[in-house]
Amino acid sequence: MPSATRFLHITEPLSMKKGGHLASFTLAYETWGELNPDRSNAVLILSGLSPNAHAASSKVDPSPGWWETMIGPGAPIDTDRYHVIALNSLGSCKGSTGPASVNPETGKPYRLDFPDLCVEDIANSAHMLITHLGIEQLCTMVGPSMGGMSALSYLQQNPNSARHFLTISSSSNAAPFSIAIRSLQRELIVSDRAWNEGNYDEKNWPVKGMRMARKLGMLSYRSSEEWRTRFGRRKQDYFPTELFGMNFEVESYLEAAARRFVRSFDPCSYLYLSRAMDWFDVSDGYPDLPHALAEINLKTACVIGVETDILFPAYQQKEIADALRSNGIDTSFTNLESLMGHDAFLVDDALFNPHVAAYFDRIWFEDKL
Repeated sequence: MPSATRFLHITEPLSMKKGGHLASFTLAYETWGELNPDRSNAVLILSGLSPNAHAASSKVDPSPGWWETMIGPGAPIDTDRYHVIALNSLGSCKGSTGPASVNPETGKPYRLDFPDLCVEDIANSAHMLITHLGIEQLCTMVGPSMGGMSALSYLQQNPNSARHFLTISSSSNAAPFSIAIRSLQRELIVSDRAWNEGNYDEKNWPVKGMRMARKLGMLSYRSSEEWRTRFGRRKQDYFPTELFGMNFEVESYLEAAARRFVRSFDPCSYLYLSRAMDWFDVSDGYPDLPHALAEINLKTACVIGVETDILFPAYQQKEIADALRSNGIDTSFTNLESLMGHDAFLVDDALFNPHVAAYFDRIWFEDKL
């Protein structure tokens, strides 16, 4: 099946926040819908940690994307109206340059030689992509999860770069619980015997560390109530029963999810992106969040959280909304009731899609006034 992913190779050096640099790099992205003549209808989607650029299907690649029901003709982000761009983050292993990419200086994967990565670097590289595409101002910046962090940083660094902003289940910094979870995930990976100080290969892959890290992550993506209602105490018969595990259906679900993930994502990319989220604090160097966002110039903003999200808790969404409002930005805040926790924006279409559709309908008509 042909891929719709495009690759922009940027030869302009990228200076990283913590002092390293990339002499050149590649960004993977996909687009849907037509850019209008004055280039004013572009929507940029900055993704979470693990997605690639294939957010939705297209004629070139009809396979479902990671946000399939959200993007397309007549969808909440309507490609009959908007030119939608989805970017695979710098640091990823899904087409954009990251630790799994070949270092042109050595001919080998960067691995731990990749420069320290910050969310600010992801945002900076995204802005370079938009500049190369000839778009002076985005209609809307969209950021779910880690993408919301990247979007906030993008707007902070480029205050007039978008007219509207939609952030979903994200935050202005990492909560202590989230840091703790990701710290344990990283520890599990680097404790694997096959980790070998980052010198693993296809034959010697830190499978166990990645499996356990994924399972721990899955626990934080959903709510305990969803685990209860979805699985209860039903027994499993999919995997062989183990002495101290694999007796219950919830265990087999985690195992299956971990096995699907373990070879699909590079361990070093996982470590770098995970740490970048923990390091991020858009208020660093400012008295508070309103001051940190004071220069951002938006017409409107929409902030959506989920009551059962323990990874990016709802109070963090409210903090963003309150800060934007305090700076005079017309901002709506919605805290949705979904059992699906942090993953709700990916799986609870019936709840999320109407809210996103309503926001994009609003800005479509407001921009015409």
